[in-house]
Amino acid sequence: MTDRAKLPHVEGQLNYMAPMAERPRYLAYVPEQGEAYTNMTYDPHTMPIYDMRPIQHELDLDREGFGLVEVRTAVKDLWDDDEVRRVYYPECEAFLKEYTGASRVFVFDHVQRRRVPGSLGDRRAAGLPRQPATRVHVDHTARSGPQRVRDLLPDEADELLKGRVQVINLWRPTRGPLQDAPLALCDARTVDEHDLVASDLVYKDRVGETYSVTYNPAHKWYYAPELRRDEALLLKIMDSKNDGRSRFMPHSSFTDPTTPSDAFPRESIELRTLVFHPN
Repeated sequence: MTDRAKLPHVEGQLNYMAPMAERPRYLAYVPEQGEAYTNMTYDPHTMPIYDMRPIQHELDLDREGFGLVEVRTAVKDLWDDDEVRRVYYPECEAFLKEYTGASRVFVFDHVQRRRVPGSLGDRRAAGLPRQPATRVHVDHTARSGPQRVRDLLPDEADELLKGRVQVINLWRPTRGPLQDAPLALCDARTVDEHDLVASDLVYKDRVGETYSVTYNPAHKWYYAPELRRDEALLLKIMDSKNDGRSRFMPHSSFTDPTTPSDAFPRESIELRTLVFHPN
């Protein structure tokens, strides 16, 4: 096993959540005049973020909670939602089923992001594309992951939830090599359960739940520099199996200090999937 403390790294600022007494919440829509986007405040920390490329073949979704894979796509335009649903969804379902050994993979969502310099992070600003998420978070919790199954596959949920359920995202640049606002991934083994704070994600018609993350100096962070369009990051967001395997993997975009001044702003697509195993 590679000595990971000797891997190349950059120093990057990661925006954790400052500890708070009330339940954290943030809005999934543009706030009304005078309405606060969130009741959270950032607790930024500059940390080493290690290059995962030298250990690519050592990474395991059940250990670190993330992976780096080469996976090509026949999609010509990853900003074309129709082509993404028609071509990309079945491609990724087939890939993830083979990669994980799952009995079934269900793609439930995708999001494209394009960084607009000067915009306000992940806020859903009117007229702008979705921006890179600039705070450390986990998209689903031990409660909201299974709830996704009930919401999306209500007739099958009871049976499916008897087995193992994972939420896995597949993330890639829509053009590469990506140099601007790369994604930092936290080794799930270094995350204590007390670092994860259940938080309300408020939509107009419903309230979801994510984990915000408080700072822990034990966290170990990784990224894949200059990610290509024919590569993808796998992010294990949630795992219902509670037997010592990684379950929740924090992540965030960050500013890479080595990014050239003329690098094109980050463009990316993330595919969100439910991955089922009989046990």
